[in-house]
Amino acid sequence: MPIAAPDASAKAAAPNPAPERRTRRVHRAWWVAAVSFVALVGAAAFRATPSVFIEPLHDEFGWSHGTISAAISVNILLYGLFSPFASALQERYGIRRVVSIALALIAAGSGATVFMTASWQLVLCWGFIVGIGTGSMAMAFVATITNRWFIARRGLVSGILTAGGAAGQLVFLPLVGLMVEGPGWRSASILVSLTALAMVPLVLLVVRDRPEDVGLRPFGAGPDYTTPAVSGSGAARRALGSLWRASGSRAFWLLAGTFAICGASTNGLVGAHFVPAAHDHGMPLTAAASLLAVIGIVDMIGTVFSGWLTDRFDPRHLLAVYYALRGVSLLALPTLFADDVKPPMLFFIVFYGLDWVATVPPTIALCREHFGEDGAVVFGWVLASHQFGAALIAWGAGFVRDATGNYDPAWFTAGALCALAAVMSLALKRPAAPAAATA
Repeated sequence: MPIAAPDASAKAAAPNPAPERRTRRVHRAWWVAAVSFVALVGAAAFRATPSVFIEPLHDEFGWSHGTISAAISVNILLYGLFSPFASALQERYGIRRVVSIALALIAAGSGATVFMTASWQLVLCWGFIVGIGTGSMAMAFVATITNRWFIARRGLVSGILTAGGAAGQLVFLPLVGLMVEGPGWRSASILVSLTALAMVPLVLLVVRDRPEDVGLRPFGAGPDYTTPAVSGSGAARRALGSLWRASGSRAFWLLAGTFAICGASTNGLVGAHFVPAAHDHGMPLTAAASLLAVIGIVDMIGTVFSGWLTDRFDPRHLLAVYYALRGVSLLALPTLFADDVKPPMLFFIVFYGLDWVATVPPTIALCREHFGEDGAVVFGWVLASHQFGAALIAWGAGFVRDATGNYDPAWFTAGALCALAAVMSLALKRPAAPAAATA
């Protein structure tokens, strides 16, 4: 009696994709990570470019620096607040679709600024539209890519992708600055818009939502790997539901608290106030700004190395070390300012740069460890706390400067907060069992 061939429905019911071909030299996951890196570089650059437009917009329209900064503030807040919803949208509708729409929003928001005549239009375009677009490719996007496409080397990949944020500012800002000084800020806006649009075909061509879509397992997955269940709930419901479930966990509040301190001690304080603080001590603005650029360069090395360490050591201990060292350096910073760049200040810049966002890979790893398939969405909420901490201290440090005539109390406060974050990191406990996937 002839043996019947297996039908197509039996193949479709198989729980796992077919094993990868042995002849494949580079796993598709690395190509997805490479394109994601390019998109993250662009997102960081698009979010940073408004800072170059402050003086040109002030000169042309007469808008106050505070009015222009309001658009940047809205952008920063939405970058953090929209991140968990974007992560949930990626879970529900797919990475390719969400990232492509995000790039289109950035292109639209940037391109529309060339027609604006009122300050509220700047807030709408650069604050809301570009803020939502870049927030859709925030660090929660890093968590989504690493969770879906990688089992092995997750820490290393999250470090490399996170470093794209620093690279974006370094690659684009000098070019945008030259265009502002030459053809003008409108030409720079059009450049940003066209660059965002140019990335869309690259995302559509290479990125897939899951490795199973192309018959693969995640990089490093064993033969017993089973595809996690996909949530069928709406994006907003998924994001808010993840927050509700996570908020009952002590680990969530410890992670959110430490990451708020991370944002306060980096973007909010050093990123916003290092240049004016150095200028208070007689250092030229160009020299102070160049030191921040060095932080960005060194940061790429530190973040990738932190990802490598996260694959090998307890992320709780790594966070404790990072925050403790950051706190010590901030306490010493007021004594290092001078009218020119001296070796101790240069040492601080290199040291601080290595630590700048080294906290991201271990924080992503801990969100994944405690919250399972909700980890990427939960990290989006943790990132929102990062942006909240940054916004709060950015305002507070300016108030301290106005009230006391210097920034010293702000540096000392941030140093003490980093010490607290180190203690909070050690207070994190390992979950009793691996977090289950959430349907």
